[in-house]
Amino acid sequence: MPEVSQQSAVKRTAETQRSWKGAAVWGGGFRPLFLAAALWAVIAIAIWDLCFSGEISVPTAFSPVDWHIHEMIYGYGSAVVAGFLLTAIPNWTGRLPVAGRPLALICMLWALGRCAVYTSAIIGPATAAAGDALFLIVFAGIVGREVIAARSVRNLKVIILVLVLAIANAGFHIEAATTGTAPISARLGLATLVFLILLIGGRIVPSFTHNWLAKRGTAARPVSFGRPDGLIMILSGVALILWVAFPGLPAVGAVLVAAGAANLWRLSRWQGWNTRSDRLLLILHAGFFFAGLGFVVTGAASLLPDLVPTAAGVHVWAIGAIGTMTLAMMTRTTLGHTGRELRASVGTQVIYFAIIVAMGARIAMALTPAFAPAFMHAAAFAWIIAFLGFVALYGPMLMRPRAGAK
Repeated sequence: MPEVSQQSAVKRTAETQRSWKGAAVWGGGFRPLFLAAALWAVIAIAIWDLCFSGEISVPTAFSPVDWHIHEMIYGYGSAVVAGFLLTAIPNWTGRLPVAGRPLALICMLWALGRCAVYTSAIIGPATAAAGDALFLIVFAGIVGREVIAARSVRNLKVIILVLVLAIANAGFHIEAATTGTAPISARLGLATLVFLILLIGGRIVPSFTHNWLAKRGTAARPVSFGRPDGLIMILSGVALILWVAFPGLPAVGAVLVAAGAANLWRLSRWQGWNTRSDRLLLILHAGFFFAGLGFVVTGAASLLPDLVPTAAGVHVWAIGAIGTMTLAMMTRTTLGHTGRELRASVGTQVIYFAIIVAMGARIAMALTPAFAPAFMHAAAFAWIIAFLGFVALYGPMLMRPRAGAK
């Protein structure tokens, strides 16, 4: 079976979603998983802020910092990845989307993982690990089944990355249980999400930009993917692997800076400035920019450790790249797949601004330890505003039938 054209696949997926007769929220993966991810983003950061201040404790077998890291990467991050891929893969392959009871089961497994990790000090680390690992293992199996059944060779890379995320999640539990903390698995999870941004963002950002510019008759177009882009992806993958294995080495820092500069050059060819009037598109360019910048700052932390703290680079990636890009895709996907106009409302622009403020405050916290509590609260507040805003603005769209559906 040859890979179907994207246009026909999108049409078939849209027809299937419109024909869904059950509760709207179970009609597509983006609906429950984006909503769950946003709610957890609010709850988990509110808990972490109180934990950081010493006002509460979490009944988890992880250290408080490791719980925070795990839930941002493998809790929030995995839910957004799953919601996006369950929506995008049918468009890429032409196969029917996962909906109804199978989708509800996937969401239940995700929720089980959040409860298991939170209460792992009570139920035991082994039980918690088993409960938490199920979601990504099952999801990896679904992704593999869909891509392989469609013989979509181009998307085999996605299967590999989802498998790496599932393995890294399991490794997090093992590493924390045996050593008391899980820095390697934390870096591997973060690196996997960053590479997914480079891979998928590198596909959709120039594509959406090309279509938008073409509709407006603008002569400038993003440069198509070519050999330089492929080499940059290889360089980026090598840089991330080296960082996971050997963080802090000056030589690794140099490779990271080179990869960051290369990705920023790649982004510069996509005509991002010409999209400044469309905030829904501009924010995608911003998310990719922060991914490239994260390489540079993380590399600088290895080259100049006395000047640049490691936490600065990590949070350019974690909040700037992952937070911004996921929020950008959650808003755009929700609008497009619920039949709304692709336009960033004032409220949407506010939540975009809030996530960037959260990144800035968290970097300021890393750079000025004396003011750490104030900047921590500011970063948490801005993050919560961003995702609570998403729930308020987009939650009703996710829960209701597609606009115009009868």
